[in-house]
Amino acid sequence: MKERLHKIMAAAGIASRRAAEEMIRQGRVSVNNAIIKEMGVKADPAEDEIRVDGKLISIEIQKIYLMLNKPPGYVTTLRDPEGRRIITDLLRDISERVYPVGRLDYDSEGLILLTNDGDFAQKVQHPRFNVPKTYLVKIKGNLSKKEILAIQKGIDLEDGRFSPLEIEVERINRKSCWVRMVIHEGRNRVIRRLFEAMGHPVTRLVRVAIGELSLGSLKVGEFRYLKRKEIHKLMEKTGVNLS
Repeated sequence: MKERLHKIMAAAGIASRRAAEEMIRQGRVSVNNAIIKEMGVKADPAEDEIRVDGKLISIEIQKIYLMLNKPPGYVTTLRDPEGRRIITDLLRDISERVYPVGRLDYDSEGLILLTNDGDFAQKVQHPRFNVPKTYLVKIKGNLSKKEILAIQKGIDLEDGRFSPLEIEVERINRKSCWVRMVIHEGRNRVIRRLFEAMGHPVTRLVRVAIGELSLGSLKVGEFRYLKRKEIHKLMEKTGVNLS
């Protein structure tokens, strides 16, 4: 997040804000190799190279790991040009800038993680790290054994073949059914597109787990901090042992 240079310098313990302003006026501060002399210039200590008297400064950023039970009707971006509600609107008393790990569709709901740890986010969401995501999906109609077998073998979509790691019918109603599905890739709306291709439009989609981390008793619209052991288990799924 961008802040005024004198605030960044004060946070890094270089000088007081007033003294930092004077150092800027003296031309002793640079951002990405450009000398800064005017007040009001902003920079992002996580993205920009900030130097004082040629020495690189850094700020130790507290890493935040949250899990949120996303309601439908929110977008998993930090801003929306259409003016729709964003998931960070649900966060209270979180001063650090966090961003969603992966995404859930506007109409989808359930478990989503938020963090300011880019390495953690990359490993959890990227398909090559094979972190499984579990969904409960309500679809129109009922799946036959033949259709389940076809899904297990893989269905051709416009962006390539897709097959889940696991699929199981959980509950059958007269005109619909609930399906539990485990996947490890995150192509856009891939579960919805799969069932639409099968002639079974999705009427509800809930992500209930990422790896071994599940929603548990977390209520819709609420969030909590991840425990250290939960973070370790997720990282172990990617092949990284933090112990």
